[in-house]
Amino acid sequence: MSKVKKKVKLINIDLDKCNGCRACEVICSAFHAEPKYSSNNPARSRIRLIRDPIKDVYLPVYAGEYTAAECMGRDNYTIDGRVYGECAFCRASCPSRDAFKEPDSGLPLKCDMCEGEEEPLCVKWCLAEALTYEEREEEVDEEVAVAEMETGLKALVDKYGLESLVDIMARMAEKGK
Repeated sequence: MSKVKKKVKLINIDLDKCNGCRACEVICSAFHAEPKYSSNNPARSRIRLIRDPIKDVYLPVYAGEYTAAECMGRDNYTIDGRVYGECAFCRASCPSRDAFKEPDSGLPLKCDMCEGEEEPLCVKWCLAEALTYEEREEEVDEEVAVAEMETGLKALVDKYGLESLVDIMARMAEKGK
């Protein structure tokens, strides 16, 4: 397997700085409105603020991948004497909760880092600097799409026959020497 460079984009969250203003939700929902900036509905935002004002806890979470099944994680975490359910930290759109789903269609939402902008607008609008944007390159193993190759080879075998395909592969291997 070969190594390839992949650009990784992250929004870092500093809980100690978040004051619960929800500017991140407002700008995200306005940016993703159709047409852009025509309305504001935080239910359409790709970032949500999990809040408990009595305990003075504000936790911005931005949408990640969709998962078709509910997870088995129902653990609780205690941080600084406060108890949090595992779902509070989860970025997935899943069947067990309504977070990160488009309110009209029910389709899952995913953070696109405000594609086309220099940085995500939630970061730009966070006056408390609780959100910061990071972009870096990482070396990762290049994944071979085995399923795609198998599908393609099966189609060739179905069309030309296994013997013909083996003969062609043998000739190609000889030419490569």
